[in-house]
Amino acid sequence: MNPFKSVKRIVFKVGTSTLTHENGKTNIHRMAKLSQVLSDLHNSGLEVVLVTSGAIGVGVGKLGSPGRPTDTPGRQAAATVGQCELMFMYDKLFGEFGQTIGQLLVTRSDIENEERRNNLINTFEKLFEYGAIPIVNENDSVAVEEIVYGDNDSLSANVAKLIGADALVILSDIDGLFSANPRQDKNAELIPFVERITEDILALAASAGTSRGTGGMITKLQAAKLATEAGIDTVVMNGSDPEAIYELLEGGALGTFFKKQSDIKD
Repeated sequence: MNPFKSVKRIVFKVGTSTLTHENGKTNIHRMAKLSQVLSDLHNSGLEVVLVTSGAIGVGVGKLGSPGRPTDTPGRQAAATVGQCELMFMYDKLFGEFGQTIGQLLVTRSDIENEERRNNLINTFEKLFEYGAIPIVNENDSVAVEEIVYGDNDSLSANVAKLIGADALVILSDIDGLFSANPRQDKNAELIPFVERITEDILALAASAGTSRGTGGMITKLQAAKLATEAGIDTVVMNGSDPEAIYELLEGGALGTFFKKQSDIKD
């Protein structure tokens, strides 16, 4: 049975390591492909949200810095530069496929505060009504939680929960959850299906991310746990080929599928 057959509203999260090359410069080909695929899904009738990382990484490349800043103000400054570039590129790329996008920069407090949370929900719903594609990022210039503590994985899960999404797809630089760190253990095996995220499952995740991103598998598992407990099917898959999203939505076994808890009977 294809769990995506009846999906109507879906959140995609893409990380810095997927959006940039090893040298930190923007991977234009991948961004263009992702924009094309999401535009096509939107044309098919799906309500699509993109939660994007990459502002700091793109900002570092734009500024010509030798590496990612180590101090919080430096990362915030890079984010302000990178966010402009990131949205300029998304607007241009999605526009080439006839789509209108809307930018939402949010913080944890925006979701936790009842009034601001309701304002966010209303904005999302109106964007869907207008036929626009919401593109979401952390507001790094005023909030340091994402910069210091993790990646936008948890933000994507919170957004999916906020808007009542049917599914969350986290596009990563690895194929999914493995039995061990595949970068260190050649015998590591991909785990295609997780019924429940237990402490044993969480223990499989390495804590460090890549040199260009701040998250790792642990932040993706935490996001998947939050989403599945809210009744949202979640997938962590490799984002190097955005066209693989078609295969996923057609029922293909890609990445690691985390089953929504509403489907599980104790």
